[in-house]
Amino acid sequence: MHEASIAGGVLQLVEDTAAREGFKRLLALRLEAGQLAGVDVRALRFALESLAPGTLLDGATIEIEEPPGQAWCLACCQTVALPQRGDACPSCGGYQLQPTGGDELRVLDMRVADD
Repeated sequence: MHEASIAGGVLQLVEDTAAREGFKRLLALRLEAGQLAGVDVRALRFALESLAPGTLLDGATIEIEEPPGQAWCLACCQTVALPQRGDACPSCGGYQLQPTGGDELRVLDMRVADD
């Protein structure tokens, strides 16, 4: 379950940012885990909630956006929806697909308080 290590990395990023920027509390955290990022969003949320007690994540609202996967089909020269890696092009049935979206895993923003 690599989501636990991802959650640990997110916590480290939040703590490093708090030390650098001088905030005391995290109010809200917004993440993006695209459909093609290889992340189980439920497991990531569980891992973040498990790490939260006693950390800056404690009490923060955590929102995880899940943008859909999309790819450029080299065979039919169009952008298509791609629910998961390894799927065929829904237009032509080909497998020459280059992911162009939905493969991101990143922190979008944080809302903080310095009280």
